[in-house]
Amino acid sequence: MGHLTYLSLLVGCLVVTAPLELLLGVRVYARWRRLLLAVLPEFTVFVVWVLYAIAQGHWDYSDRYTLGVRLPGGIPVEEVLFFLVVPLASVLALEAVRKVTRWDAGYPAVEAEPERTR
Repeated sequence: MGHLTYLSLLVGCLVVTAPLELLLGVRVYARWRRLLLAVLPEFTVFVVWVLYAIAQGHWDYSDRYTLGVRLPGGIPVEEVLFFLVVPLASVLALEAVRKVTRWDAGYPAVEAEPERTR
């Protein structure tokens, strides 16, 4: 069961934050372009950084706590998922706080809906 530890933690992050989309209507998934703009730069930088650290021998992952599935460069699949799941959970949490507290965080809480053509 130990090999599922890392994956279980990631699933836990999603299980705890995913209901915010439905319960509070934070519309994170509906605004997928904004989500991609928030996640992709971080994802790219950190995956490159970890690949470099692995290649230099500074970083390693235990097969005891991971599935043992390595992607090119030796990065475990869970680590790649980490760089997607944690930012997603963070954005969901931020949007939930914005919704509940009515905090604008420097940008509009409600975006204008695109006009529909008839």
